[in-house]
Amino acid sequence: MKSSLKIGSVLGIPIKLHITFLLILPVFAYIFAINPYPYGFQEVESASTKYMLSSLTAILLFASILLHELAHSYLAKQYGVNIESITLFLFGGVSSMEEIPRDPGQEAKMAFAGPFTSLVIGSICLLLYRYIILSNPALSENPVYLTIWILGAMNLVLGIFNLLPAFPMDGGRVLRSFYARRMSYVKATKSAAAVGKFFAILMAIFGILIGNLWFPLIALFIYAGASEEERSTQASVSLENILVKDIMTKEVVSVPPSMNVEDLIQFMFEKKHMGYPVVESGNLKGIVTFTDIQRVPTIDRPVMRVSDIMTRDIISVPSDAQASDVLKLVTSKNIGRVLVIDNGSLVGVLSRTDLVRILKLRSE
Repeated sequence: MKSSLKIGSVLGIPIKLHITFLLILPVFAYIFAINPYPYGFQEVESASTKYMLSSLTAILLFASILLHELAHSYLAKQYGVNIESITLFLFGGVSSMEEIPRDPGQEAKMAFAGPFTSLVIGSICLLLYRYIILSNPALSENPVYLTIWILGAMNLVLGIFNLLPAFPMDGGRVLRSFYARRMSYVKATKSAAAVGKFFAILMAIFGILIGNLWFPLIALFIYAGASEEERSTQASVSLENILVKDIMTKEVVSVPPSMNVEDLIQFMFEKKHMGYPVVESGNLKGIVTFTDIQRVPTIDRPVMRVSDIMTRDIISVPSDAQASDVLKLVTSKNIGRVLVIDNGSLVGVLSRTDLVRILKLRSE
């Protein structure tokens, strides 16, 4: 089952809705419905009007979050970064980029573009609301115009929150770009991550002291984001200038598509690998892994063949690809190995285990 649903494209970038977004949207609508003036529609007597306006406000809020992410993505595309997609999910939006530019100036501009967009949207909405109300004070009683006020206030909060100097917020990337002008990229990431973790700890303590559980939950999200950014950057830099051909397994062990699944299990025990290319008469047909076997009931394994369960959509890389790019590939696709193919011929296999082993050696 897919966790995200594509709803369209903007600037050539696929826009997706994560399943968590579909769950959180009605929650936001309900919160706006029960909150009192000026941050909700509690005083609206008509229930249908109340929930219609609160739903509209929630949708417009997430639309502004989409504009926030599009601002990041637009600048990224200007700097030659490929944007795979933008996904709206539980905590907001995420732009899936191939790689963050290492140039401090470019990263700072990309990171600041999102919060700046939110601050601009917020300011325009609040100024528009103020102009409407000053022009006709009687309209302050109309809940329709309250939507503009709430949208403005929420965008200002979103912009300011994202400027906090902590990963995974944009402020953490701005801070890293500041450090990167004075030290190596890895050290800059560690320093920015340390600031983010310290900030998260202070937020968690504050939340516990005032008895608000939201602060510790947000703090956990920030701490985990800072730690993940530190790990991924260290891994990416450690694998730089290492080519796939230098670390791949060149003696490829393959299986025929006619082998039954029960024999394949025994073959895996003997060879001690969890995935194999499927080759017939020198032609690559697919790849089969232990995950594929797990989907087959035990009673069917003697009669089902590799050709019945193998994956035909092969993910491959050339031998001169960067190992750091392969690490991103196996992580984003959540796969255990990639096939190495040159000029249509299978020349090797590179597994996640191989990459982890090299990372450990480089870290030593």
